[in-house]
Amino acid sequence: MQLREVPEPTAGDSEVLVRVHAAGLNPVDSSVRQGKARPVWHLDLPMVAGSELSGVVEAVGTGATRFAVGDRVYARVDKLKLGAFAEYAAVDESFAARMPQSLDFEDAAGLPLAGLTALQGLRELAITAGDRVFISGGAGGVGTLAIQLAVWMGAAVTTTASSRGEELVESVGAETVVNYREHKFKDVLSDYDSAFVLTGGRDLMDSFDILKRGAKVVSIASLDPTTARDDLGMGRFLTTLVWVANAKIRRRSKRSGVSYRSLMMRPSGDDLDVLTELVDGGLLKPVIDRVFPFEQIPDAFSYLEEGHAKGKIVVRL
Repeated sequence: MQLREVPEPTAGDSEVLVRVHAAGLNPVDSSVRQGKARPVWHLDLPMVAGSELSGVVEAVGTGATRFAVGDRVYARVDKLKLGAFAEYAAVDESFAARMPQSLDFEDAAGLPLAGLTALQGLRELAITAGDRVFISGGAGGVGTLAIQLAVWMGAAVTTTASSRGEELVESVGAETVVNYREHKFKDVLSDYDSAFVLTGGRDLMDSFDILKRGAKVVSIASLDPTTARDDLGMGRFLTTLVWVANAKIRRRSKRSGVSYRSLMMRPSGDDLDVLTELVDGGLLKPVIDRVFPFEQIPDAFSYLEEGHAKGKIVVRL
């Protein structure tokens, strides 16, 4: 990645041109930078990177009707088009929503990708009031929002965090916190109704040990064949490879009587409208770890890739 001057984009028929005020950094942005996304997304390089943004509508495409010039908006942009790390970005209007009135641009920029991931993942779990839900990695960008949303849905939340993150996850609604540096959560938890796995390593396999029969697991740190085929558009060969790689997970899921699927978040302006309403109603608050000036985006990526951020990392344009 490098900073350079590129032509200003224009809004297509169903797009809005956004003057970007802030953009969020995410692990997927790091994966794109490192080339790890090549098997999944065929990007037309070179291109402007960046997955989520907040800003002001500067122009509206001829077929766009959701927004007017001057509207404050935020969006998770098209995963194949990207473009958030720039002064201007053309965004499909169906991916954008009006920003919460109670947030500034920096806070709003940290909400779309993590907020949509949290909301859509918890919906997949079909949480009902009174459920006991386990969320791994609660102090991260997705985790802090997922805890709040699960509490809003009526669940009692348990999560994992380091001693440094314990106070944070409790402040956003976690009832029980397992310090992952001191305990394996599978050794101290049991009889949960669902698990939202946000971390890699053995956490997905270990989550089967703490769930009731008939429970559900959703993971953003793994990939199942259905998601590979339907959400990522992988062909038969790659989907078959994913199916083979999932053999151990399938066996464990069946033996435990627990259903499992991975999640690939979908950009959605309608879902962002839900988040906007929750934020302005005082029921959801994005957690921002650090804000960097845009010129320091290499430092922001270095900080992201250290893996110790509590909440989101944002760059200000």
